[in-house]
Amino acid sequence: MSLSYTIKRALSASPKVLAADNPKFYAMVLDFTQSSADILEKELLKQNELKIGHDLQMREDQIKAMERSVEQKQKTIEGIFDFMLPCKSIIETNFRVRMDDGSHKVFSGYRAQHSHHRLPTKGGMRYAPDVDMDEVKALAALMTWKCAACDVPFGGGKAGITLDSKAYSVSELERITRAFAQQLNKHGFLGPAVDVPAPDMYTGEREMAWMANEYQRLNPTDLNAPACVTGKPISQGGVHGRVSATGRGVFHGTDLFINNEKYCEMIGLTTGWEGKTFIMQGFGNVGFHSARYFARKGAKCIGISEYNGDLFNENGIDILALEDYKLKNGGSIVGFPGARAWDAETEGSLIEAECDILGVCAKEKVITADNAHNIKAKILSEGANGPITPRGHEILVANKQLVIPDLYLNAGGVTVSYFEWLKNLNHVSYGRLTWQFTEDQNRAILGSVAESLAAAGHNIPVIANEELEKSIHGASEKDIVHSGLAFTMKRAGLKIMETADEFDLGLDVRTAAYISSLRKVYEVYSQAGFN
Repeated sequence: MSLSYTIKRALSASPKVLAADNPKFYAMVLDFTQSSADILEKELLKQNELKIGHDLQMREDQIKAMERSVEQKQKTIEGIFDFMLPCKSIIETNFRVRMDDGSHKVFSGYRAQHSHHRLPTKGGMRYAPDVDMDEVKALAALMTWKCAACDVPFGGGKAGITLDSKAYSVSELERITRAFAQQLNKHGFLGPAVDVPAPDMYTGEREMAWMANEYQRLNPTDLNAPACVTGKPISQGGVHGRVSATGRGVFHGTDLFINNEKYCEMIGLTTGWEGKTFIMQGFGNVGFHSARYFARKGAKCIGISEYNGDLFNENGIDILALEDYKLKNGGSIVGFPGARAWDAETEGSLIEAECDILGVCAKEKVITADNAHNIKAKILSEGANGPITPRGHEILVANKQLVIPDLYLNAGGVTVSYFEWLKNLNHVSYGRLTWQFTEDQNRAILGSVAESLAAAGHNIPVIANEELEKSIHGASEKDIVHSGLAFTMKRAGLKIMETADEFDLGLDVRTAAYISSLRKVYEVYSQAGFN
């Protein structure tokens, strides 16, 4: 399968005649999914085609039986694909909550379970004024393919409440969260074996702790109740490394591609981080941690784009200093002394400035057919969900730019959420059972070497060097989480590269990622016996 059709579509439309490219989020995800599913389905049907040789001894009834078998298999393949794409279970619930002034207000909450091929379903919960069912369904579908891409055994889910969290007090937010948890529990959309939410936009450890506590209150005999949500505080069963997990995953995925000679050659970029420049759109949790790891590897941050202002410094922006400034200034980067303000009116959009890497870590649909032609970055790392529309994606690929897609790149969060879920089910912290044993064993090995040298007449002290001394006790929980995440991202990325080669997709890594995920979900249904 070549990219000729995709490239022709992208190049056929001049930027001057393009209409506004603003698809519904769920339609956008379905567009990416359907086009990739069509490629995979055709390949599976092709493999199933009847191959009858020139055996003159084969009877006519045998040939017809084989034809019926092939036809039935084709219907099964088509049926599985028809079943895989839409959301399986959706709830919209309206619930009443008492405000601090004694009045009551009604809120709308949503939860979508996209796929039940693996259980529980998994996905974040966001609080935002524009949350609606379309967005929740889109993010749930994206989560299915995200989990499959990284071999995390969950189905996709997503939740949201339509509200502006800044307009309510902490006590009001707690009552809203607990009321929503009650609704999810009542309708079978919450539980460690059924459906497991996590933090998302404008939610965090605090909200997850409230949800977990409410679920435990409603289900006092459930021993595994803390596993009903992930992203909890450490004291409530959370796992070390969860906060930075998504940004760390963005780094690992980008690192894999930026060190791959084949992909760098296709986009005209040298391999490695050293000397590369990057602009980060979004400086929240994902953008900050992504930028921190990029800079640590030798790349230079020249721009930060945020919702209320942009910063630029061609000599480099100190990421840690900017984060400290943001924390001291009410969450705003405006006025940071280590960079100048970027004037979009006279200089154009900051994300369209010259750089090697663009971290797209803000929100959905920020790069479309209307501005994709202006993007100059060679690598676009999708830390946000759905930041590039299908039309915009086609243009970028046609312009020989590498888009590392969201369903792979920002899967670090759900991967570490999986580790937290396992920790809760096992009822023990990672590393706790082996920590002291590993240190005793390592020191015994050093002692044995010293004794052997002494027996041979060499009175040489054997001591641990600085590197060994740091790890002599074995892996901590954070070490295990970081190692597991790095391995997961590398294995998933290599599988996507392999799929891109198999289907001759060139720079269209997004389609390769979707095909890789679709094939894994398809195999679950086909091997388990689809009906």
